[in-house]
Amino acid sequence: MKKLSSIIALLMAAASVLMAVIVTATGTNTSATFWALVPPIIAIALALITKEVYSSLFLGIVVGGILACNGSATSAVDHVVSDGLISAVSDTAGIFLFLVILGIIVALINKAGGSAAFGRWAQTHIKSRIGAQLATFVLGICIFIDDYFNCLTVGSVMLPVTDNHKVSRAKLSYLIDATAAPICMIAPISSWAAAVASYTEGTGLDGIELFVKAIPYNFYSLLTFVFIIALIFSKKDFGPMARHEKNAIENGDLFSTTERVDGMEVSCNSKGRVPDLLIPIVALIGISIFALIYNGGFFGDDPSYAGKFTQAFSNTDATVGLPWGAVITLILIIAYLMCRRLVTFKEAMECVPQGFIAMVPAITILTLATSLKNISNDLLGSATYVEQLMKGAAPGLARLLPAVIFLVACLLAFATGTSWGTFGILIPIVCNMFDPANPIFYIGISACLAGAVCGDHCSPISDTTIMSSAGARCVHVNHISTQLPYAITVAAISFLCFLVAGFVQNAFICLLLGILLIVAFFALIKLINRPIEGRMN
Repeated sequence: MKKLSSIIALLMAAASVLMAVIVTATGTNTSATFWALVPPIIAIALALITKEVYSSLFLGIVVGGILACNGSATSAVDHVVSDGLISAVSDTAGIFLFLVILGIIVALINKAGGSAAFGRWAQTHIKSRIGAQLATFVLGICIFIDDYFNCLTVGSVMLPVTDNHKVSRAKLSYLIDATAAPICMIAPISSWAAAVASYTEGTGLDGIELFVKAIPYNFYSLLTFVFIIALIFSKKDFGPMARHEKNAIENGDLFSTTERVDGMEVSCNSKGRVPDLLIPIVALIGISIFALIYNGGFFGDDPSYAGKFTQAFSNTDATVGLPWGAVITLILIIAYLMCRRLVTFKEAMECVPQGFIAMVPAITILTLATSLKNISNDLLGSATYVEQLMKGAAPGLARLLPAVIFLVACLLAFATGTSWGTFGILIPIVCNMFDPANPIFYIGISACLAGAVCGDHCSPISDTTIMSSAGARCVHVNHISTQLPYAITVAAISFLCFLVAGFVQNAFICLLLGILLIVAFFALIKLINRPIEGRMN
């Protein structure tokens, strides 16, 4: 089976390159057409077939470079290197820095014994797999300031706890991913709320007010939380996740594949205590919030932002604010741990390369994924193509439009791997479609935001998905294959809720419908599994 997959992948790769060369040679217009979506589609398909993400992403980049080169070989190489890889490093330099510093902080806390101390505390207070999963879920809900921060922090804190209770790495990465973006998408004080507010500029609407009013209709985010709780208590995993969980419980195998993600195994100080884990995390959260509002002009002279928390937050740049806060926090953590005599200065500096090495896989995937997005969006115009489709489909749909918007947002975010880019494209369109005085306006905005999160969850090239894999130290393709059935289930139920919302326009009724559908779904799973379990016994 593995050999057959390799043969299929090689044939698909060769066919993809040949197709791109033929399309370019014939002078076919690839800008803002379906061809703009071909590179990410190829990358995603190959990643799912081969279970190897690096080469899949790179082939997608190469195909995109060829489609954009207008028949020039040197231009194709320039697109791949300059417009793709180099531009990606430039665009995400701030996030790279944040990742590296967070990796160093994790290494420091491990070296000081804070993580081991928390593990000992968790063994006493968290006594079941359900408790370990619920604790992961609750911590994910509590860290709502930013999805990157959420993914890596929750992963580093909960990893020893879930490992101890034989929760598979795939399940941990799902719990992280399923709380990170959704909680940011319904938290008014988050980098996501700030991004949404920035995309409403020029519409005459208050961005944060629009964000808050759209929260009750954000069915995908809200129902994902309901789904997680039902999944944890029912113990009814399905799809590829069931195999990972069974191997973890019965065999102690947390990966279920031959490929492994190594952790930062270092000797730790036995004198470490739980506060040595909690104090650095609380400091990182507090200083990051301060850095974000500082970057947004809270302490500046501009009256539009000075002294105004919400406005400053909407004006901030997380790629600057988060590294800014992380650098200060790192210095303070080193000083704190040295004062506690848990690490020496030399040991603290040894954690620097350890933290960097731990984040190399995530940085590599993020670079390739961002390169693919840049070529697909900026050079080939995939966003423009989807925008044209959206505008062409709008007339005459009326009450069905929220469901249509949700589907379009899902597909765009899946193909491009970006939530922010998706609602950045669709929010202005939705604002022009509806009268803000009409309740369906906020349902349309919510459909856009919910679809963006859903597509982002399903996409192998999404930065949040990559961060979740990194935080859980899970093989990235394993995370994608196990998460897809869960995300698609919630997406299908959310789609039905948006269909009903277009007619009912009552968030409570639609959410109640969604909850009942989730309960019914797990009841059905239980009925299906009962005969199978009976035969096994």
